[in-house]
Amino acid sequence: MADYHTALRRFIGNTLYETFEHLVMLVLTLVIVILIGFATWHLVMATIGLIQTGELDPANPVVYPAIFGMFFTVLIGLEFKRSFLIVTSSQASIVRIRSIILIGLLATLRKFIVLDLKEINVGETIAVAAAILALGLVYWLVRDQERRATEAHVPDTPIG
Repeated sequence: MADYHTALRRFIGNTLYETFEHLVMLVLTLVIVILIGFATWHLVMATIGLIQTGELDPANPVVYPAIFGMFFTVLIGLEFKRSFLIVTSSQASIVRIRSIILIGLLATLRKFIVLDLKEINVGETIAVAAAILALGLVYWLVRDQERRATEAHVPDTPIG
């Protein structure tokens, strides 16, 4: 019973706005879970359909990018859901920034995978590659900053 009261007190929050934030996060989490479920179902059904029709050919340059694009859509949804949970459990801004950068990186990688190389020009390819590189660099810098902040707060303990 004490766990129930602790969880309820944590969910309600200290202020009316914190309670509102938690309710919005709950609704967004439910919506994203439904969307992830539908996206996963669509991915599974599309893959089964391709297997049944014999179109799942490794040499086909159209099929695999489409399947991998759907796969990345599910991963992006899962990362959104995870970021909602992180935001509600932690108030550290560095965690939110890292999560947002990771979502952007996944979305940009998805775009790169589904690009039709026959239809895109060199400038667009370079722009997408530069976005991936920039997001990766920022993610690395944020992760490194988080690691240094964690090390600064952990007291040295003698070994032995």
